[in-house]
Amino acid sequence: MGDEITIDTLMNRMPKAYYPDKAKATMEKHGGKVVIQYDLSGNEAGKWIITMTPEACTVEKGEAPSSLMTLTADSQDYKDMITGKANPMQLFMGGKLRLKGDLNLALKFMEFFKLAG
Repeated sequence: MGDEITIDTLMNRMPKAYYPDKAKATMEKHGGKVVIQYDLSGNEAGKWIITMTPEACTVEKGEAPSSLMTLTADSQDYKDMITGKANPMQLFMGGKLRLKGDLNLALKFMEFFKLAG
């Protein structure tokens, strides 16, 4: 396993990788705050709440009472997507990445973050 990145590491990096300027218009469209729920299964299963505002992004473990979008995936598939080893559209079309809620947000979401690499 060695230096393989973990879900915890990826989640902890999200606030530092957030580009508020790129997300500002979307945040304002949704009343200044967007909550996204991650439900990951597999070896690193867990539930995560990603909250974005025009100023910052926070990430915490747990289940949001309400969210604009929910992302459901196996933890390894999610890591592969974030690290560029898997194509998000192929995961989605193959049923390995499921999205519920605001799909327009899903299309823009990755633009809000500077990914490793």
